[in-house]
Amino acid sequence: MASVHPAPDFDAEEDAKILRKAMKGFGTDEDAITEILCHRSNDQRQEIETMFKQAYGKDLIDELKSELGGNYEKAILAMMQAPAVYDATCLRKAMKGAGTDESTLIEIMCTRKNDELTAIKEAYNAEFERDLEEDLVSETSGHFERLLVSMCQANRDETYEVDDEAAESDAQELFDAGEGKWGTDESTFNMILALRNFNQLRAIFREYEKIAGKDILESIKGEVGGSLEDGYLTIARAAMDTPALFARLLYKSMKGLGTDDKTLIRIVVTRSEVSST
Repeated sequence: MASVHPAPDFDAEEDAKILRKAMKGFGTDEDAITEILCHRSNDQRQEIETMFKQAYGKDLIDELKSELGGNYEKAILAMMQAPAVYDATCLRKAMKGAGTDESTLIEIMCTRKNDELTAIKEAYNAEFERDLEEDLVSETSGHFERLLVSMCQANRDETYEVDDEAAESDAQELFDAGEGKWGTDESTFNMILALRNFNQLRAIFREYEKIAGKDILESIKGEVGGSLEDGYLTIARAAMDTPALFARLLYKSMKGLGTDDKTLIRIVVTRSEVSST
């Protein structure tokens, strides 16, 4: 189940009033801010933001920025953005300046649904006056670039139908493109992983294991490396079990010395209203 649901008996004016009181005068009542914003859906937060400006002539985001700090501020501000705008912002940050944050590109581009990717592309253009696909091409290269461009088309089959005969054929193609030859034909992996619906991919992976004697994850690790490997693995794991994929990413963000706060905040915020069933 999703962890955040629309609040029943929602009253944007009352919530705006509570937030105003929490930030007025000396000190900040962070508990009150948490109680309101963490127990409202994203749509309700957008209504609160509009109501706050209407009622008090002040921008709620600016007020939150002036009153909060650290990772708490980052998390709250992330929650206040519309999902597509937040994803677009994360993508822009991942490609802006020196170096590229490939893990963020993979997490967003390889796990979002078609309608979400379309909304992200529109938000990216509206917020930054830039074309997402052009920036992805500029910041990446090779077969990894091709994978992200494929994802950017937002054209995956999202039906639930399974064609067992086609699954056998695709599984054989994957085997012939990797384990069954010297070198790897990445274009075949790209085509199948980018186009097939998740139910179909699971059927393909079952047939693949029969042919190869190993699972698809093991084969991907043996056939490709770097960001391309991470991209293929992310799609495969999302098809197998999307909640488990994000649980894995959350664990990785907190494992060992220190915490990857950026990833932790992004996953908690973006998955909070997504059903795990």
